Amino acid sequence: MKKKSRIILVMLIAMVFFMGCAAQAKDSQRTEATTIVTDAKGKVEIPKAPKRIVDLSGNSDSLSILGYKVTGTANSDAYDYTKFPSYLEDVLEGAEILGYSMQDTVDVEAVMNLEPDLIILSTVQEKVYEQLKTIAPTVMIQLEALDWKEDVKTLGTVFHQKDKAEDWLKNYETKAASIGNTIKKKQGEDTTYLSFLASGGQFFVFDGAGFGEVLYEDMGLKKPTGMPEQTDISLPVVTYEGLAAIEADHIFVIATDEDLEVLQANEIWNNLPAVKAGKVTTLDASPYFNQGYSPIGRELLLDEIAVMLDEPD
Repeated sequence: MKKKSRIILVMLIAMVFFMGCAAQAKDSQRTEATTIVTDAKGKVEIPKAPKRIVDLSGNSDSLSILGYKVTGTANSDAYDYTKFPSYLEDVLEGAEILGYSMQDTVDVEAVMNLEPDLIILSTVQEKVYEQLKTIAPTVMIQLEALDWKEDVKTLGTVFHQKDKAEDWLKNYETKAASIGNTIKKKQGEDTTYLSFLASGGQFFVFDGAGFGEVLYEDMGLKKPTGMPEQTDISLPVVTYEGLAAIEADHIFVIATDEDLEVLQANEIWNNLPAVKAGKVTTLDASPYFNQGYSPIGRELLLDEIAVMLDEPD
């Protein structure tokens, strides 16, 4: 009887040992499959190689630069939330649109239905953070108001892809400077450029963001005098008189057909020197209003601006 008891005890010890080994192996596999990242909320454990990413932050294009493809996205067109911006159609092909990234509301059920293994949002959607993190590991990104390059670097840092993000930015900067220098040689070093969105009888001037930042900061083209300064994410707004006070040699007008028609019927507009000289490039509000805010959109914009300014008047 004692011998039988000893056998049972040995078997129990062996079972506990093997169960412990199995648990350790499982924990080891889990550790190898995940990584710890630091976001705006602190540390969060996420998959090392996520397969079904839902991005609500508006950074799906930046994620593609880092090698990730999204399953769901809020990178929709600013004028039609049901479609992709034209400059991201290839990048986002196959992803489901989940609203617009500047909205603070999210269809949580739609996110859940996509069965994500990783969710990314910005502080804009902070009020749904607690709900979303019950669906899948959730990363919150603190975006900069006026520094898109820092946003790309932030994503690179969060996802341990800092070198890839910085390499992309260096290549972009080199290309932008090269195209800018070519334009300055053809159009003149002192030629000045203005870009604005015409909307509802008001003019939203691009200075430190979007299209204007591509012109001035990235390409190194000259800014006209009389420009209102942009101090936060909101574009400065001017009237027709304020527009006339900006002494630009070439103007890029971004507008819907309706807003462009109203603009072109205005006497003050028609008497601007650049308008009289035929130095005006008109662009559709969709996609050009948002394109200058997208890293991939900006890169495409460099080539487009070069072509626009090389065309005969």
